[in-house]
Amino acid sequence: MASPPPFVFPSSLHDLEEEPDGGERRLCVATGTDLSSLRAADLEEFVKGLAFDLSDKEIFCVEEQGVFDRLYSVVKGFARLPPGCKSLLVDTLRSNLSVLLPSIGSLSRSCTSSPRPAVGSTSPLSSQSPVSNGVYGCGPSSPAERIASHRNALMIYTFFLFTIILSEESESSAQEHGNAGAQGRRKNAAASAWNLGSQRGRVVNAIANSLDINLQVLFGSIDPDEKYLSFVSKSAFLMFENSVFLKDDDTRDGLCRITGSISTKYHRIAESCASVLNLIYRFDFSVSPLVSAVASAEKKYGDGSLAVALIREIGLTDPKDYVRDATGSENIGRFLVELADQSPKIMSTNIGILIPHFGGESYKIRNALLGVLGKLVTRAFKDNDGDVSSKSLRLRGKQAMLNILLERCRDVSAYTRSRALQVWADLCEEHAVSIGLWNEVASVASGRLEDKSAIVRKSALNLLITMLQHNPFGPQLRIAAFEATLQKYKDILCVMESSGLSQSVIDGNTIQKESLDDEQRDNLNDKITAFSVQGEKGDTSMPVGDLEQTRALVASLEAGLLFSRCISSTMNTLIQLLASASVTDVDNTILLLMRCKQFQIDGSEACLRKMLPLVFSQEKSIYEAVENAFITIYLRKSPSETALNLLNLAIDSNIGDLAALEFIISSLVSKGEISMSTVSALWDIFSFNINGVTAVQCRGALLLLCMAAKSSPGILSSHLQDVIDIGFGRWAKEEPLLARTACVALERLSREDKEKLTNSSSSRIFGILQGLITGFVLPENIWYAAADKAISVLYYIHPAPEMFAADLVKSSLSSLFCCHESNMGSDNSDHGDSKLFYNVSASKLSRCLFIISHVALNQLLYIESCIRKIQKQKADREKIMKSESIEGDNGASTEANTKGGINAELGLASSQDVMIDGLSERAEKEIISGAHHEKNLIGNCGPFISKLCRNYNLMHKYPQLQASAMLALCRLMIIDADFCESNLQLLFTVVEGAPSETVRSNCTVALGDLAARFPNLLEPWTENMYARLRDPSDSVRKNAVLVLSHLILNDMMKVKGYINEMAMKLEDENERISSLCKLFFHQLSKKGSNPIYNLLPDILGRLSRENLKAEKFRSIMQFLINSIKKDKQMEALIEKLCNRFSGVNDVRQWEYIAYCLSQLTFTERGFKKLMESLKTYEHALCEDSVIEYFRNIISKGKKFAKVELKSCIEEFEQKLNQVHINRKEQEKTTQNALVYQQQIDGIKGLVFSKERTDDESNDADVLAGGYSDGLEPSEDIPEEAAAAARRSEEDSGNSNVADNHSEYYKISMVLRGGC
Repeated sequence: MASPPPFVFPSSLHDLEEEPDGGERRLCVATGTDLSSLRAADLEEFVKGLAFDLSDKEIFCVEEQGVFDRLYSVVKGFARLPPGCKSLLVDTLRSNLSVLLPSIGSLSRSCTSSPRPAVGSTSPLSSQSPVSNGVYGCGPSSPAERIASHRNALMIYTFFLFTIILSEESESSAQEHGNAGAQGRRKNAAASAWNLGSQRGRVVNAIANSLDINLQVLFGSIDPDEKYLSFVSKSAFLMFENSVFLKDDDTRDGLCRITGSISTKYHRIAESCASVLNLIYRFDFSVSPLVSAVASAEKKYGDGSLAVALIREIGLTDPKDYVRDATGSENIGRFLVELADQSPKIMSTNIGILIPHFGGESYKIRNALLGVLGKLVTRAFKDNDGDVSSKSLRLRGKQAMLNILLERCRDVSAYTRSRALQVWADLCEEHAVSIGLWNEVASVASGRLEDKSAIVRKSALNLLITMLQHNPFGPQLRIAAFEATLQKYKDILCVMESSGLSQSVIDGNTIQKESLDDEQRDNLNDKITAFSVQGEKGDTSMPVGDLEQTRALVASLEAGLLFSRCISSTMNTLIQLLASASVTDVDNTILLLMRCKQFQIDGSEACLRKMLPLVFSQEKSIYEAVENAFITIYLRKSPSETALNLLNLAIDSNIGDLAALEFIISSLVSKGEISMSTVSALWDIFSFNINGVTAVQCRGALLLLCMAAKSSPGILSSHLQDVIDIGFGRWAKEEPLLARTACVALERLSREDKEKLTNSSSSRIFGILQGLITGFVLPENIWYAAADKAISVLYYIHPAPEMFAADLVKSSLSSLFCCHESNMGSDNSDHGDSKLFYNVSASKLSRCLFIISHVALNQLLYIESCIRKIQKQKADREKIMKSESIEGDNGASTEANTKGGINAELGLASSQDVMIDGLSERAEKEIISGAHHEKNLIGNCGPFISKLCRNYNLMHKYPQLQASAMLALCRLMIIDADFCESNLQLLFTVVEGAPSETVRSNCTVALGDLAARFPNLLEPWTENMYARLRDPSDSVRKNAVLVLSHLILNDMMKVKGYINEMAMKLEDENERISSLCKLFFHQLSKKGSNPIYNLLPDILGRLSRENLKAEKFRSIMQFLINSIKKDKQMEALIEKLCNRFSGVNDVRQWEYIAYCLSQLTFTERGFKKLMESLKTYEHALCEDSVIEYFRNIISKGKKFAKVELKSCIEEFEQKLNQVHINRKEQEKTTQNALVYQQQIDGIKGLVFSKERTDDESNDADVLAGGYSDGLEPSEDIPEEAAAAARRSEEDSGNSNVADNHSEYYKISMVLRGGC
C-alpha cells in the first residue's frame, strides 16, 4: 500500500484547497462539501457519519482522502453546525489525539529499544500494539509508513483542533461587536448556544501533552517540523490575547505548558521572547499567565533561558521607550515583579541588567524595580547553603539592594517614593529588616510624613504602622522603661568587661563563652520583650547571658530606645496631619495614633485628644474613623474601665475637646455603643459609692452623664435628687465647677422630669439657684460661668421666669448699693450719685452688671421661645382643621373650604402672623426701652452702663470691671437696635483703644453678633471690623478671623474690598491664625463660582501696595491661585493680569503681576491669550526679573504642549527675548541721555556764573580752577555720551537732546576762549 502524502501546515485553512505545484506531494482537499446546501437533518447526519468513521476506524484514517475532505468541510463550516454536532466533533478529534499520544510513545520506545526491522518483516508494533490487533483495523506495516502516519495524524488533529478553537473565538467576538438587528441576534444566539469553554481546556492540554512526548522519532531530528512548531506557537499566543480563555484554569495551564515546551524544550527562545513581550505590551490581563508560563518552564526543564532572555531584552530597551508607552511600561513592571516572586534566583542573577533603569525617566519602571528588589530580599537570600565566600557575596548583594531601597525613598517622583515605602512595609511584615537597619528605615519614614505628596505621606504612615506592629523590641515602647533597662544592662556589661568574665550562669547552668549563633540572636528579641514586661511589673531580677550575649542585648536595647524616641518625635507632625485637607492623611494618622497608644508611645495620649474635634468633620470617612478609634481605645473594655477611661478623658479636656466629646458620646449613646452598665458605673462614681472618689472625679462623672443625657434625657431622671444634693452641697465648695455642672444637668432634663422637679421641690431648687447667683460662695473666676448656667436654668424650669429674674436683678442692685430697691428709680443729685458710685466695690459691680446683662439676654431668648411655641400651636391648629375638613362630609368640607378661601381673601391668616410678629417686636423692645417711652428695670440700667463704659480713667484702673461693663453693654446692644446705634461709636472706640486684650477680644466677638442681628447698622463700620485683623494681640486677631469668616461664609457680610486684610493673615506670625485663614479661603472657594476668582485682581493690587516682603507676597498669592481650578477662570485671569500691566509703572508691581502669571495653569487658549496681550506688558519686559517669570511660563508650557502649539510657543519665546533686548537697549540709551542732560545743565550753570564775573582778567585762572576740579569738557563728556544722545534723538524723537548737544559746543567754545 502506498504511503499517504504528507500533511504540510498551510498558512490558512483555505490553502488546503489549493492543489500542489509541480511534483510536490502533500495532502490537500480533493472534493469539498458545501454545508450551506445541506438541510439540517442531512447536516447532522453528515457530521455524525464523520464522527463515526473517526471513532470506529483507526486513528490514522484522518489521512484518508475521503475522511480528510469531509473533516475539512465540517471545520470550514463549523459555525453552521448545531451545538450537538459541534460538541461531538470536538470531542471525537480530542479523543483521537489523546489515543494517538500513547501510540507515539510506544513507537518511540520500540524504535529506541530494538533495531529498525527489515522491509517486509513483522515489527513489534504491528504485532503488539492495538493499532495492529484489529482494534482500529489494519495499520501501516513498514516503520517509515507508521512514522509518517503518526506524524500526519498528529499534525492534522492539532491543526484542526486549534483552527476550531480560534474560529469559534473569532465568531463569538464578531457576534459581540456586530450591529445586527434583534432578529439576527436571536438567530446567532441560538446557533452559538454551545459553549466551547467546557472542552477548550481539555483540547489545549491534549495538544500540550503532545509536545511533552518524544517527537524526535516522528520528525527525525531533535526539533520537530518548523511549520508545525510555528503554527502551535502562533495559535497559543493568539489564545493568550483572549481574556476569556485565560480565566479558565485548564486552558491557562495548557497554554503555559505549550509556551514553556516550545520555547525551552524545542529551543525557540528568540521567537517566544518576542511574542511574550508583544503580549505584555498590548494586554495587561496576559501578564500573570505569561509569568506562570516562564516560571513553569524554568522549573520543569531546569532551564531559565526564556526568563533570562526576557530580562535582558527588557533591560536593553531604551528607557525613553518606557516613557512614551505608559501602559506597556506598567505591564512590564508587573511582569518583572511577578517573575521575581516566582523565580527569585534567576532574577537575582540578572538584576544588574535592570539596575540602570533607575536612572530612566519612567517612574513606573522604577516602581517595578523597587518591587523586584523587595521580592528578592525576602525570597532570593534565604538559602544558607554554600561556602563562606558565596554567603558573603549574597549578603553584599542584599545590602546593596537595601541601600537602593533607602535611596529611592527620596526619589524625584512621588509615586516612586511611595512605592519604596510600600516595599519597606512589605519587608517589615516578612521580618526581612534587621535590627541594625530598623531605625534607619523608621527615620526615613518619619521624615516622609512631611512630604508634599499625599500618597507619600499615606505610605509613610502605613510603614510606621507596620513597623510598630512587627517591631522586634516588645509590646511596650515607653522611653522611660527602655532607659531604665538599658542602664542596668550597661552596668552589668561594664562589670563583666572589667572582670574579664568568660562564662556566666543562666538559671543555674554554666555556659561557655562562644559566638552567638542565629538561634541565639533570634532569642534576643524575646528577652527584650520579657525584660520590658518585668519592668512593668516592677521585677528587677534579670537573666544574664555571657559577655557576647550581653553586648548584643545592650545593642538591641539601644536600638529599641532609639526607635521609641523616633516614633515619639513624630507626634507634632501627626497633630499637623490631623488637620490636613487630605482625607487619607487623617484616616491613616488616626490608625497610627491608635497603634502608638497600643504600644504606649510617649505623647500618643495627648495626640489622640487632638483627634476628638474631627468628629465635626463633614467627611463621613473621617467621622467614622474617629468614632471607631474612640470605641476601640476607650469603650471596648469592662464597664468600670470604660467609665474610668471616659472620666480621665473628660477631666483633662479643654472646652473644644469637651464639645467634641459631648458630640461623640451623645451619638454613641443613641447607637447603643455605651451600655447602661457604663452609665451605672458613672452614677456610682458621682454618688461616691466607690472608695477613693474625689470631688473632681465626681464632677467629671456628672459631666459625662450630662453628655449622655443630650440624646437620652431619661438617664438623669433616676438620680435627680442626687444631682441637687451633691451638685449644690458641700462638695461644690471643694470643686467649684461642680455647681455649674449640676446646672448643666438640670438644663438637660426632659419635660416630665422638669415638671416633676418644679412640683416636688421648686422652692428649694429656686432658692439654691438664687443663692448661687447673688451669693459669694463661689470664687470670682468660677462664679461667672456658674451664674451663666444658673440663670439659663431658671429660664428653663421656672414657670414664670421673668418675675423671678426681676427679683434677682433687684436683689443684686440692693446688695450693691446697700439701700432700698425703690431708691434705684428716684432722681438723685449729682453729688449723691457720685458718692454712691465711688462707694461701690468693683467686684460687686462687675457681678451686678453680669446679672443684669445676662438676664436681659435670656429674656430675649425666652421671648423667642414663646413666639415659637405660639407659631407651633397655630400650625398644629391649622393642621387639625385641615384634617377635620378632609374627614368631614362633602357639604361640611365645601363649607370649610369656602370659609378658608374667604379668610385667605381677607388676609386674616396673614394678619395673625403680623400680629405675632408685632407682639414679638414689642416684647423685645420692652426689655430695655419699656412701654410708652418709659424705662423699666433693665432700661434704667442701660444709660448707667453706657456712662460707666465712657469713664475711661476708671475703666483703665479696673480692667476686670471694664470687661464686665463692656460685656454688659454689648449684650444690651444686641437686644435693642436703638441702644445699639447710640453706642456703636463707643464700642469701636473701646475695641480699638482698650489696653486689655480680653476686652478687645470680647468686643470683637460681640461685633460679629451685632453684624448678624443688625447688619444695616454695622455696614458703615465694615472697615473698622476688618481693622481688628491688625491688632497686636493674637487672641484678638484670631477672634477677628473667626468672626469675619462666619459672617462672610454665611452671607451675612458682603466680601468687600477689604478682603486683602484677610489674605495678609495667611502669613500671620501665629500659625493658628494662618491655618484659620487658609480654612476660610478654602471654604470660600467652594461657594458658587469661586468668589476668589473675582477678588484675586483686587487683592493683588492692594497687596502690592502694602509693605510686604516678597516671600510673603508670593506665598499668599500662590495659595489663592491654587484655589482656582477651572480652566475658563484661569484663562480669564490671564487676560485680567495682562491688562493690569497697562496702568502700572512701578517695577515692583510688574514683578508681582508676572509672578502671579507664572503660577497660573496655562491651557492652549491661555497661551494664545498671553501671546495676543503682548502689547499690554511689553514695556515691562525690560526688567530681568519680569522676563524670567515669562520664561518660566514658557518652559512649563513646552513640557505639555502639542507639536503645533509648541512651535508657536518657541516663536513667542524668541519674540519675548527680542523685545527684552530692545527694551534693555532703550533703557540704557535713556539713562545715558539723562546723564548727558545732567552734565549739560552743570556746564550751563558754570558758564552763567562766569558771565556774572566782572573781572575778565581772572577768566583763565577761573577756567584753570574749573579744569582742576575735573570739569574738562573733552574728558567729562566722552564721545560715547554724545553718540548715546544722538541715538536717543533718533529713537525717541526728543528734540531737546539735540538742542542740548548743540549748546554743548557753544559752551565749549566759550570755555576755550573761542568766538
